[in-house]
Amino acid sequence: MQAAKSKIKNFLSQYFGNHQLQDDEDIFALGFVNSMFAMQLVLFLEKEFNVTIENEDLDFDNFRTIEAMNRLIQSKTNVAIGSI
Repeated sequence: MQAAKSKIKNFLSQYFGNHQLQDDEDIFALGFVNSMFAMQLVLFLEKEFNVTIENEDLDFDNFRTIEAMNRLIQSKTNVAIGSI
């Protein structure tokens, strides 16, 4: 799901200036994320990928890296496809 990673990376790059974010880099450890940005990130993922991020999904580990967000989106879209 490389397309999803690219969309996530493009979104994040708007906020991270000149930093070349890697897929496995911890955006919380880098200090780029505050609570307001975390909410923007959740809203972006929901809108961009047409998924619902449930309360049980709101775990830092699901949003720490591009790879983690990609896995979350993949699991959400697989559930959505599987339930059709």
